[in-house]
Amino acid sequence: MLSKEVQLEVNKGAMLPLMEEFYTIQGEGFHTGTAAYFVRIGGCDVGCHWCDVKESWNASLHPPTSVDLIVANASKYAETVVVTGGEPLMWDMTLLTQMLKDNQRKVHIETSGAYDLTGTWDWICLSPKKNKLPTKTVYDKAHELKVIIFNKHDFIFAEEQAELVNDDAILFLQPEWSKKEEMTPLIVDYVMNNPKWRVSLQTHKYLNIP
Repeated sequence: MLSKEVQLEVNKGAMLPLMEEFYTIQGEGFHTGTAAYFVRIGGCDVGCHWCDVKESWNASLHPPTSVDLIVANASKYAETVVVTGGEPLMWDMTLLTQMLKDNQRKVHIETSGAYDLTGTWDWICLSPKKNKLPTKTVYDKAHELKVIIFNKHDFIFAEEQAELVNDDAILFLQPEWSKKEEMTPLIVDYVMNNPKWRVSLQTHKYLNIP
């Protein structure tokens, strides 16, 4: 149970439930292969059955951490900071992103889009989930749409989502890791037949890095 003072700081985004932070190479989507500092925020109620960070779901397991400390740590390593989760938009991202921008960082987010957009972002990667669809604020601002392909029906879902994002969003299809042997050939064929899409792979898992 958080104290009233800490809860107030969390509510206004001055403290966030930090699960982990690490410097690595981005493994997915448009910025694959580039260095970035990842800040993983705890808390998610989207509930994807194939989520590979289910330990992030319960925000109460992750200590509220001052955004001053998060920014200080991130600024030691990389020009680009990626905020991920969990679902980071469960929390107010305004203060964190403003402080990172004040420190001349490029600020990216990976989100399901299930909550309204807060914060100032250089890049928004939207990865929508069927059980809690994105808000219009994220569809309208997303730079990248990354749809995870777990089964053949997900291609239909991907096309539905492509109709909802803004016209400038770059479109990616990515195999769910446990189904990669089955789904990757289907994705390759689909992209060759529908070249508005691109293939995304979880290259960090092939490289065995975080």
